[in-house]
Amino acid sequence: MYYMILATDADGVKEARAAARPAHLARLTELDAAGRLLIAGPNPLPDDETTMSGSLIVADFDDLDAAQAWAEADPYVDAGVYSEVLIKPFKKVFPNA
Repeated sequence: MYYMILATDADGVKEARAAARPAHLARLTELDAAGRLLIAGPNPLPDDETTMSGSLIVADFDDLDAAQAWAEADPYVDAGVYSEVLIKPFKKVFPNA
């Protein structure tokens, strides 16, 4: 089942985000290579596309516990980038596969 991971950045974490980004992207690359990643990307600020306010990841996990464990192990979490992480089941409707 797909799960949505919506994370909100803490204030003042631009440098921490940049430092942790290669490890974060490596994990996403692994999900993609396994055919489990539906979509992923950051949420830029409306008036500053170089500063992010969070991230969205939608990927296939066995269950909510697996999605939570994956999210908790993210390098952005270890670096203190995220102030909040929301995880919910996600049902893909469009576009049709």
